[in-house]
Amino acid sequence: MTTPSMPSSVGRESLPFVQLFTDGACSGNPGPGGWAYILKHPATGKCLEGSGGEPISTNNQMELQAVIEGLAILKRKTDVEVVTDSQYVALGCSQWLPNWKANGWQRREGGKLKPLKNEPLWRRLDELLAAHCVRFTVVRGHTGHSENERCDELAVAAAKTFA
Repeated sequence: MTTPSMPSSVGRESLPFVQLFTDGACSGNPGPGGWAYILKHPATGKCLEGSGGEPISTNNQMELQAVIEGLAILKRKTDVEVVTDSQYVALGCSQWLPNWKANGWQRREGGKLKPLKNEPLWRRLDELLAAHCVRFTVVRGHTGHSENERCDELAVAAAKTFA
């Protein structure tokens, strides 16, 4: 599934293109968590890996942090394909974010506004999405996708450092 997070891709063709593969892991939910990314520049073949974690986190927080960390490393406006196994991140960025912002960073549940979970992470991600042309591709986790599997390894290893 590919979902655009930006309403317009005007000028995308003139931007450098990268693929950002991400994953998050958590031992317990909440528990020690890890995030990881692989940033690939297909035109040059260059690759960069990054990972880290938190002593107490949730899987969703680590999935968000992985995308944040990967986008934050980019120094100029870039055309980015984020490849993730997290529907939460992809749908949040491409569909839910505009409504949350319109509702004062709150979500609707049962017709009522409720506090948005992980609001600081969503706010930071929103800033980074505005700085780039980003689209999301969702892959199934643990199905042999090489970059997704590598991100999982890195995220799990990062989480273990806090266990």
